[in-house]
Amino acid sequence: MNEAYVHGYHPRENERLQDQAGTLVDLLHSDTSYPPGSLVLEAGCGVGAQTVTLARRSPGARFMSVDVSAQSVAEAKRVAGAAGITNVQFQQADIFSPPFAPESFDHVFVCFVLEHLSRPSQALAILNRLLRPGGTMTVIEGDHGSTYFHPDSSAARKAIQCQVELQRLAGGNALLGRQLYPLMIEAGLEAVHVTPRMVYVDSSRPDLVDAFTRKTFTAMIEGVRESAIAAGITDPETFDAGIRDLHRAAEADSVFCYTFFKGMGEKSRRT
Repeated sequence: MNEAYVHGYHPRENERLQDQAGTLVDLLHSDTSYPPGSLVLEAGCGVGAQTVTLARRSPGARFMSVDVSAQSVAEAKRVAGAAGITNVQFQQADIFSPPFAPESFDHVFVCFVLEHLSRPSQALAILNRLLRPGGTMTVIEGDHGSTYFHPDSSAARKAIQCQVELQRLAGGNALLGRQLYPLMIEAGLEAVHVTPRMVYVDSSRPDLVDAFTRKTFTAMIEGVRESAIAAGITDPETFDAGIRDLHRAAEADSVFCYTFFKGMGEKSRRT
């Protein structure tokens, strides 16, 4: 897998991913659990931000969590160990050439991975082949086009567009959430069902103002500043104005919204 992870592998990015995962546990994972004895592949585990939640919610299941980055796998092992997780194995592996036999897993879980791939449908088709007949696949993605806020700001939207464009240049798609249903159908999954999961933030939820508006979304956009300027997508003054307005969306009289999409489908039982 040659696609670049546009957010980078810096310690601050690891921290942001952990903040995001903790903030979104109920929204994204309340309906994700696996039966005791089942074997689950977490494809693209990154630094383990979702792994701990998955393993805790299904203590009787066994997880194989893989990522193309050896650095991320090492960090995921550390995070899981620190959390006392014992039902997960970690392995460096490429989604496009997985080291597993067909029909090896009862379930597959993919979260915030497809947006970084130039061939997301092919990746899903490969993962589908790893499922046993009747097995399930869960896919979660965001969509930066779903972002809106009050007060509105063209500068903030331009800053967000910098991240969207950088991801496009890296071979990915930050607007992928809206495509989840057709991608899963194209990959051969059946009984596909996609639901939107909106994060709505106002000052009545100060925990979300801090953890999501500031530390998850705005921190993500801030993190591409130097790359966007170096790529000629923006200039320092324009970008910084947008970041100021994103921080403005975290103030007491402001509102911030973002939508994730969660798709669930099944491997055909037909042979």
